[in-house]
Amino acid sequence: MARLQQPWVQRMIRAALAAGLAWQVALLLPPILSDYAYYAPLGAVIAVSPTIADSASAAWRSVAAILTGFGLAVGLYELTHAVPNALTVAAIVALAVLVEQLRLWREQASWVSFAAVLMLTVGLDDPDTYVLRYAGLTLLGAAIGVLVTTVLFPPLQLTHAVEQIARTRGILAQHLTDIAATLRDGRVPDTSEWTDRNRRLDRALDRMRFAATRVERARRANPRARRWQGRATEIREEARAVDRVAVLVDDLTSLVVEFHPHRRGIDQVDAGTGWVLADTLDSLAGVVCTPYHTTDGSTPDERDEQIARAGVALHRLVTLLRESTVDDDEGFFALGAVAVGVRRSLAALHAEEPRPVVPA
Repeated sequence: MARLQQPWVQRMIRAALAAGLAWQVALLLPPILSDYAYYAPLGAVIAVSPTIADSASAAWRSVAAILTGFGLAVGLYELTHAVPNALTVAAIVALAVLVEQLRLWREQASWVSFAAVLMLTVGLDDPDTYVLRYAGLTLLGAAIGVLVTTVLFPPLQLTHAVEQIARTRGILAQHLTDIAATLRDGRVPDTSEWTDRNRRLDRALDRMRFAATRVERARRANPRARRWQGRATEIREEARAVDRVAVLVDDLTSLVVEFHPHRRGIDQVDAGTGWVLADTLDSLAGVVCTPYHTTDGSTPDERDEQIARAGVALHRLVTLLRESTVDDDEGFFALGAVAVGVRRSLAALHAEEPRPVVPA
């Protein structure tokens, strides 16, 4: 059952079922159409998309693009009888590609030139009949594809979004843990190394944002949307929080890498500044990768522990700043900015204060 929650597995089942149904329905039509029943599964596969809104969009846009390509091919061919065939083909393809630039088509744009060339090669003997067969059966299959997508576990893309958020949390937490380890070793973070790490985090964020956006698209015209509205909203808010924290972490990491505040003499507490800063970043990583409270009633709650640990570490960093007498403006302000970034990150994660324990 867990495998069935995977988007690609659901799409595989929907596409296979839609293609088979489209074939069977096409065989029931008059011979002028049933002899070309294989066009119907093509439309079904085109229309089976990750969301109902995408399925409907792909269905009508692809059929409209096919009809446009057919029309361009027939019209231009009739106007260029006196021109060599090679020039006619080139002109039709050029015009089709030009028409493909219209935003109307979106991902289905390539069907314009494909249909134009198809009409030139096999449809010019009887263009009206060919349009009826190809476009008509493709439309039939696309309609079946949309119907199957709507009826058969219409996708909300929640599982994929949750996976992407968890993956991004993990990368973000590892990012913080690694820089904390660097600080504890007394090393200066290498600029190029952290630039590469930031690129990896950026890619994860892009995937997470795309997945969260797809959840919103999947709710359109979806009969399951109302039932899962609460969970979809939670996912959207969680993605936004992680995104916000990632921006803040990128800023504070850049400050540490650029200004090295842990090596500028701001050291007025028991441990060195590098260790205080490392503990703060490490504790933030713990909160990032512990997004949920325990649900079994067990105590202590791991998330509360991580939040409390982060609060203690941040308090220690703030104390260091308040008691510092070192005359180093850049180092002082950089360290202060890091403290503010950590505090804002905890606020974005709703982790400013531990949750009160309710007696059993």
